[in-house]
Amino acid sequence: MASRACDGCDTNVSIAGGIANIWSQESRPTEGIVLELADDTEHFLCYDCIDRLPDDQEVTAADVAALSAQTDD
Repeated sequence: MASRACDGCDTNVSIAGGIANIWSQESRPTEGIVLELADDTEHFLCYDCIDRLPDDQEVTAADVAALSAQTDD
């Protein structure tokens, strides 16, 4: 399985669709998805970062940038 860095926390997580482990039959779940946000930007986020997004407003790129600032603290 391939991996990709989360746009929120910069952690490498597993993603489906890669051929890295095609011969080993290793099965790992996808740990993130690409979201299209209210401001028409797209960001790949891990499930932990998705859980940290605000629930009470339209999510924008500024909210993703805020996730990165939270992990730097």
